[in-house]
Amino acid sequence: MPAKPQLISPAGDWTSMRAALDAGADAVYFGAEGFNMRAASKGFSPGDFGGIARLCRSHGAKAYLALNSVIYDAELDEVDRTAAAAKAAGLDAVICWDLAVIEACRRHEMPIHLSTQASVSNINALRFYASLGARMIVLARELTLEQTAAITKCIAAEKLPVTVESFVHGAMCVAISGRCFLSQELFGRSANRGECVQPCRRSYRIADVEEGFELELGSNYVMSPKDLCALPFLDKLFDAGIGAFKIEGRNRSPEYVATTTAAYRKAIDFIAAHRNDKDFDEAYRSLTDRLQNDLVRVYNRGFSEGFFFGKPADAWTKHSGSAATETKSYVGVVRKYFPKAGVAEILVHAPSVDSGVRLSIQGPATGLVTVPDAELHLDGQLANRIEQGQIFTVRCDRVRKNDKVYVLLKN
Repeated sequence: MPAKPQLISPAGDWTSMRAALDAGADAVYFGAEGFNMRAASKGFSPGDFGGIARLCRSHGAKAYLALNSVIYDAELDEVDRTAAAAKAAGLDAVICWDLAVIEACRRHEMPIHLSTQASVSNINALRFYASLGARMIVLARELTLEQTAAITKCIAAEKLPVTVESFVHGAMCVAISGRCFLSQELFGRSANRGECVQPCRRSYRIADVEEGFELELGSNYVMSPKDLCALPFLDKLFDAGIGAFKIEGRNRSPEYVATTTAAYRKAIDFIAAHRNDKDFDEAYRSLTDRLQNDLVRVYNRGFSEGFFFGKPADAWTKHSGSAATETKSYVGVVRKYFPKAGVAEILVHAPSVDSGVRLSIQGPATGLVTVPDAELHLDGQLANRIEQGQIFTVRCDRVRKNDKVYVLLKN
């Protein structure tokens, strides 16, 4: 059986990064300010790189910097400084595809991982990028599992020093490997610079220009695919020789990052431990059914198999936004934490909060702490409801002053 694949999770900020690591990610990937394919996630400055490397090492994980936007001449010096900073900080690799970034990383002896934006879809292309120093390559999302397996067999046969990585969960783009120009055309904000406003996710009408008739395109969002979810067939990706599984979502919430990472961590570990068991298929199906119940709670547009088994025939979402079964509502902030008692003191900013709810407490140094069936105390007494402006206490794992507190609600 192939070695256990690496689980790579997204980190749009410090809170999500800690949430991913606490949930069991083997690596996190994050953007740099100015060169981030997810501009809505602020990214990190070179001054953050050392702290990121130390945090990841403390969890036994790797840190991958995404410099995977297109680069212009005026940015070449900054690219060079960023690659040098990544090397000096001890980051593990830079994810890129623009040859200017590849060249800068080679100059600073910084390991390279090739982004899916390069759309590598055959062994010759893989050999070329491997010759440039790429040690992990995210294949084009449009490849089937059979095509992917054929490439990994060639890698093994030729002993190429490269690993194949595949996305296993998250948003998919209507364009080839995400190289879309619709946002640039309509709004002057380029998807290839991380600024996509996702006009493809909207509903549309088509008009007859001669007669003036308009037709609404029904309930389907015809340019907005469902999200990829490879969880039910992750064992087949193991068998195909894929060395790393990546979760999409640097713009997503810490709850999304923690939930998806934890689900795929459990699935990967189960496959590695039980792949040869006689009753594996039944046991794994039972596990993934439970895990998918967790995944639907957080942001999703419905789930699809992507292109792993051929071109998807019914992959368009019927949702204008998220189909998540759970949403969060802001409650307030942590005022103090008492480590000996394991109790947090929380100031309520919302109109009220009820005892027995599911709380989510999150912050850049805390990551994500969830409190199911929270018992809220006011002045040392159990309270059914806490009103705005009051301060309650609740038992929870370590949190910190000014962490934000949310209640998680079922839709």
